[in-house]
Amino acid sequence: MTETVRIYRQGADIIPPHPGSDWTRFVCISDTHSHTFNIPAGDVLLHAGDLSSWGSLSQLIVTVEWLKSLDHPVKIMVAGNHDLCLDEMWAQPIYGLPPEEVQQARTYVRSQTAAGLHYIEHEPFRFMLSSGRQWKVYGSPAAPLYALGSFQYETPDEARVIYNRIPNDTDILMTHTPPFMTLDRTRKGKHAGCHVLSNKLAELHNCRLHVFGHIHECAGAQINTHDPFRLVDRVSVNAAMAVTKKAIVVDLLN
Repeated sequence: MTETVRIYRQGADIIPPHPGSDWTRFVCISDTHSHTFNIPAGDVLLHAGDLSSWGSLSQLIVTVEWLKSLDHPVKIMVAGNHDLCLDEMWAQPIYGLPPEEVQQARTYVRSQTAAGLHYIEHEPFRFMLSSGRQWKVYGSPAAPLYALGSFQYETPDEARVIYNRIPNDTDILMTHTPPFMTLDRTRKGKHAGCHVLSNKLAELHNCRLHVFGHIHECAGAQINTHDPFRLVDRVSVNAAMAVTKKAIVVDLLN
């Protein structure tokens, strides 16, 4: 059987040179919370949310300016439950953020494409690398309600509305929350991932890579091979860096 995926954990594995034009190297990070890190080189940088510490524009700017400085040709980010200033709901008077700060933050993250940095929110994004390989990405900042935060949902029906928007031909999925029972165990032993997202993933037979974060203590990666209807093996990556301080590198055969 042809090898189609290779996974490396920064700091634990020796990351070899790029395997060549037949492969795409994805560098996966999440939950950086306004901290900056040494990140391995690659073709595509994926940040799965919690860009800021507590949701202010000034904290968001720290992360975005750092991401802009990185050399990856394509950089894609979604928000998370800490990124209050990116959630339009938080511009409402009962939530307390100045509406102008929310609007400024949302305009700011959408205006970084010249630096190769793309913000996506419940939407698809396609890009083509110099190798000629086109990848179809979908990104969502949503997560089940846990505490006061941004982009959260309370009911399965709300979750279905969010995740039913994911196109079935998605190659790369970025969500802030993990799916249920996949790298989602909290320090108290609870599986905190989303059941509805897990069910949706079972329909995404073309999905090669799912990157998420949120549950800091369960960072890691695994290859999901149990779906008998899959067309490709899917790599699941909890890329949270808050504990590990390390990125996860995934090489996918084009």
